[in-house]
Amino acid sequence: MGPTSEVDTPSDALLDLLELLRRRLGMEMAWLGRLDQDLLVLQVVCGGLRRYGLQPGSSIRREDGLFGRVLAGELPELIPDTRADPRTAETLSVRELGVGAYAATPVRDADGVLFGLLGCVHGQARPALGPRELRLLRLLADFLTDYVSDLHRMWEVRSRLWRRIHDLIDSGGPEIFFQPIVDLSSTRTVAVEALSRLPGTQEEPGTLFKDAATVGLGPELETTAVHRALAALPRLPTDIRLAINASPSTVSSGLIDVLLETGCPERLAVEITEHEEIDANDSLLDAVTALRARGVLIVIDDIGTGYAGLDLLLHIRPEVIKLDGYIVRGMGTDPAHRAVAAGVTSIAKDLASRVVAEGIETSSDLAAARAAGINYGQGYLLGRPTALPRGSGKSPERRFGNDLGGPMRGAIATDAARKRRSGSEQSPFSGDAQPRKTPSR
Repeated sequence: MGPTSEVDTPSDALLDLLELLRRRLGMEMAWLGRLDQDLLVLQVVCGGLRRYGLQPGSSIRREDGLFGRVLAGELPELIPDTRADPRTAETLSVRELGVGAYAATPVRDADGVLFGLLGCVHGQARPALGPRELRLLRLLADFLTDYVSDLHRMWEVRSRLWRRIHDLIDSGGPEIFFQPIVDLSSTRTVAVEALSRLPGTQEEPGTLFKDAATVGLGPELETTAVHRALAALPRLPTDIRLAINASPSTVSSGLIDVLLETGCPERLAVEITEHEEIDANDSLLDAVTALRARGVLIVIDDIGTGYAGLDLLLHIRPEVIKLDGYIVRGMGTDPAHRAVAAGVTSIAKDLASRVVAEGIETSSDLAAARAAGINYGQGYLLGRPTALPRGSGKSPERRFGNDLGGPMRGAIATDAARKRRSGSEQSPFSGDAQPRKTPSR
């Protein structure tokens, strides 16, 4: 056996064809495999997978399997009894996988280029296999020509994407810029979010992370970006949290150890993103519980634009909810945007969570956010993403560029003084914030 690879979900029609082949030949398992150098990677599999320890994405090495000899013409496309045939009785496929009979034929794309093999196997001898079954096998292989042509093109695209992302990981990952998260009462920077950037390209970083997830490199790329962001933590003022982004699969796969290595996880926040389909499973909830126990704040990103975020919100009960910029940018003029923001704010209050309004770009955005009772903001008006300066003489506010100025600053300062007098000012970003319990499952 070779390594396991990521493969695309096959169409129902293809699965039906393989199931038809398997039943007509009376075999336990049918498969379509793609050649990848010295490996046969199983793209589609149906039938008794557990018996052979195979699954979609499993691979078999050319030198150890029957398929290489079939392709080379050393073995026929069909052998009804592999244990009785001296050409196959001692092969690894027969001894280790328990293949008692097989039928396999090459599959080519529309240009005549060899794609791989279509085949069936059975654990016992199948004496009834003969020319008729072989003709059916070849007929289906010819029928799959157009399908594998499309699959071949998809594989080439995915291979190029995999190499590009792997090269980026090897080079240290994307560059990291930092954007302030501002207390809208005091105008003080309470946290900075580490954002991945790809200078010199027009590509959105979010697209890159989604592409990485499709080729199985999502957690690896995200973890690389997290390491690069955490390297800046010693240079941040100690009263400012560093927020890093991670998808649910990254949160569940070793992120705790990475954050503990900093020695000060209580200065960190994890923003759970939606680069992938969200599944609030036990491993994610366990990871969130462990992070909270070490003082890490849990943040749910981009609330207000999709069902998945609301579903995760109910499972995680985060300390901080980030209202998506699409909602925030229309709040000043559109009652519907204000209604959504009010709904999220009400939910946050019931969950004892705080809200960060993302995408604040104008004074009207800021005024609408404050009128909605939102505590914190992030956006170009408050500070643009920037590389972390190396100087240490400036205040955190000016270091990250959030200077509101004008009448708005005066209004906020007055409101901040009122809250201080009433004792109502509280920040979930402070280092002594008390972590909550993750809801029971």
